[in-house]
Amino acid sequence: MKLSLVVPCYNEAESVSLFQDAVIQAFDGCGYDYEIIFVDDGSKDATLYQLKKIHSAQRCPVKVISFSRNFGKESAIYAGMQHAEGDYVSLIDADLQQRPEIVRDMVQTLEDHPEYDVVAAYQDRRGEGKVLSFFKKSFYKIINHLSAVKLHPDASDFRTFRRGVAENLVALAEYHRFSKGIFAWVGYETCFIPYTACERVAGTTKWSFRKLFNYAVDGIIGFSTAPLRLATCLGGMTALAAVIYSIIVIWEKLEHGIAVPGYATIIVLTLILGAMQLICIGIIGEYVGRIFEQTKNRPIYIAKEILTYQDTK
Repeated sequence: MKLSLVVPCYNEAESVSLFQDAVIQAFDGCGYDYEIIFVDDGSKDATLYQLKKIHSAQRCPVKVISFSRNFGKESAIYAGMQHAEGDYVSLIDADLQQRPEIVRDMVQTLEDHPEYDVVAAYQDRRGEGKVLSFFKKSFYKIINHLSAVKLHPDASDFRTFRRGVAENLVALAEYHRFSKGIFAWVGYETCFIPYTACERVAGTTKWSFRKLFNYAVDGIIGFSTAPLRLATCLGGMTALAAVIYSIIVIWEKLEHGIAVPGYATIIVLTLILGAMQLICIGIIGEYVGRIFEQTKNRPIYIAKEILTYQDTK
């Protein structure tokens, strides 16, 4: 098998058939075999029903992995890579904003340039609002400043890579996965190419601002201990300020022999110190929570059903 296309699906009932049609058209006459691995991430609509119809027809080699519930896109990507058999593995969305024709170009780039192990796509133009665009740019600046690994701005999960890369990605069995950071961490020579996202063929985006924010937090905490050092620095500065203020209070008492007024000051300082303590505890709690979940050694996903080529015979 030359190529495996890993396709995470969540409530994409209207898109999956159109996606397969686009893949068949894009790879017609390519000269090599390929497979599509659809991963149903606990969809609430008729996505699994549509995928089973596609699998039964086998217009091209199709596998279907169905989760017992929604585990998230990162888990779906991991499951797809686990079951991929191709010499090359490609991650692509089912909504056709990322075109299969670009995957064919990615494969050709890897064929023509053996020095590259990964071809990753980034959006050259974004159709999102200015506010969301500002937060995304800020995220990349923050994580690249805090983390030892550097992320390419606007780089997406849309990429194609060699078999060895896929095997090393699967070996990283992290419960809280952040694919962009994991790709940067494993290294390998990467060729970045621009692409323009097309309009969705059906459905709506599954990424709300809240989900994007949580995803960004996972990325920062998963690939940097700088927030912990920030908590330490805040504690140190607060302790230093407390010592200086204590000296001032004692000096006022000894020098003037009067009670030091400052009810408002005491209230403000108490609130500031309390806020700093809660922030530091929250930061530490985020790391401890992830350690707790990782040490339970639960699987990244649970597959309710796996349909392979043999299941149609």
